Amino acid sequence: MPAVSHTAADASEAGPDGRLALGPAATARAERARAVLLVASFALLLLVGLALPHAAAPDLGPRGWAPGTLLPVTLGPAAVTAAMWTAYVLGGLGVLLGVLGRGAELPRPVVAVLAVGAALTAPFGSGDHLSYAAYGRILALGDNPWLESPVGWRGGTDPVVSAVEPPWTEEPSVYGPFATIVQGLTSLGGGDNLRETVWLWQLVTVASWLAIRWCLRRVLPGREARIDALWTANPLVFSVGVLGSHVDLLATALAVAAVWAAHRYAGLGGAALAGALAALALSSKFTYAVVLLALVVAFSSRRVARSAVLIAVAGVVAGGLHLWAGPNVYDQIGRSARAVSLATPWRTVFEWLGRDVEARSAVSMLAAVTAVVFALCLLRLVRSAPHAALASGNVVPRSTTLPDASEGGRALTAVAVLTGAYALAAPYSLPWYDVVVWAALPAALPGVADLVLLARLWVMSMAYTPGRVLGMTPGVEDVTMTARTTVAPVLILATWLWLVTSAVRAGSRRRPAGPPRGSAPRR
Repeated sequence: MPAVSHTAADASEAGPDGRLALGPAATARAERARAVLLVASFALLLLVGLALPHAAAPDLGPRGWAPGTLLPVTLGPAAVTAAMWTAYVLGGLGVLLGVLGRGAELPRPVVAVLAVGAALTAPFGSGDHLSYAAYGRILALGDNPWLESPVGWRGGTDPVVSAVEPPWTEEPSVYGPFATIVQGLTSLGGGDNLRETVWLWQLVTVASWLAIRWCLRRVLPGREARIDALWTANPLVFSVGVLGSHVDLLATALAVAAVWAAHRYAGLGGAALAGALAALALSSKFTYAVVLLALVVAFSSRRVARSAVLIAVAGVVAGGLHLWAGPNVYDQIGRSARAVSLATPWRTVFEWLGRDVEARSAVSMLAAVTAVVFALCLLRLVRSAPHAALASGNVVPRSTTLPDASEGGRALTAVAVLTGAYALAAPYSLPWYDVVVWAALPAALPGVADLVLLARLWVMSMAYTPGRVLGMTPGVEDVTMTARTTVAPVLILATWLWLVTSAVRAGSRRRPAGPPRGSAPRR
């Protein structure tokens, strides 16, 4: 029997299932490295958010009573892009170590520092928060944001609505009625001051980020370290979701709250509350209707009665909101459903097929089939973990525990599988679409699915840096567009192949071996 070196024994040891697990010394070193990586990543991201307006963060005008720029630092387009890319590389490695290692629960003061830091920044990574402010302003002043485009509303002279940037200046709202109501409330608070309006919306998104952590800790007791590793201390999610101040955080918080309600209150009352919260989630972004399916699948007792109450209440709440909003709320949803992102492999297929209406329809159909396949692959991976390989086929984190058997755990796992498949396969996909995936992923056991989804989020975050179409020099624009249109689709395609091949291998490992060829069966 070959001798085992002390270095190898220190790095790993046999786990209860015969596979290798990270040893104590290796785990301690990995945790120290992870802490350094995360601190550096978060610091760079907060620097970008606290600096003067730049290529990633539009100018919000006079601050009024809202926080102004705290760091009088001017970052050029190249510096902003380099800072964000560096933060994403360091943050991605930090999350990877958190997935592979034991991880640790974040102290409350650290969570508070991150929340306060996020509230003091200016949103960056896109100009979507300008659109939120505009749609809320249009609603607050009595007009229909699903009919009015920002550029044409009241002659394009409004101090808030006129700040919307290309390519959204001619687009009415694509968001659901509940999210638009919240945007309208922030507009009432901010009035004709853009910075005040955006800051109130930032408070909504920061509160949503904290609420998701609160709900997860109650639905998944014993998983606090994994919740913080994947959600709270994830710089990629923090950047594209919280610092980007995207509406996906609000919708995700409502979806996770719906799971918490069904988990906390097991009777028909809990199902009713879960249905109302799920209705608010899908009335923010329609794709969040998936939480209803996840809850129905997860119900273990009184399934028919609870499912009926869940769906009935959701139908009443969502139906009432959509009746109030009017039929035009669906107009933009139909148009956006056929859009194709530059950073996905579907863009190449779309261009091969001719870039016409028929090509868009074909891509949509192919993507729907692909999403089903990816959902089956992710389901197989989360069911086979920890027996599925993590990185090289033989490493399992020491923090691996038994699958969560609660209804809440099962529902969140279903949400992670379904939304992860959608994010991977959708023709029009952006990095903040992954926020709901990472909110639900702590319910699943550590495994290859974590790594596949991390690769997807990292590639998309890098591809959509700095995120705006304005403020870049020609050189920076060439580099970032090459990353978006050439490099990212290839890497995403590689992620697809990794997912499928890993699922196939996981299935073969789970299949019991048959009797030796030629042997007689035992009687």
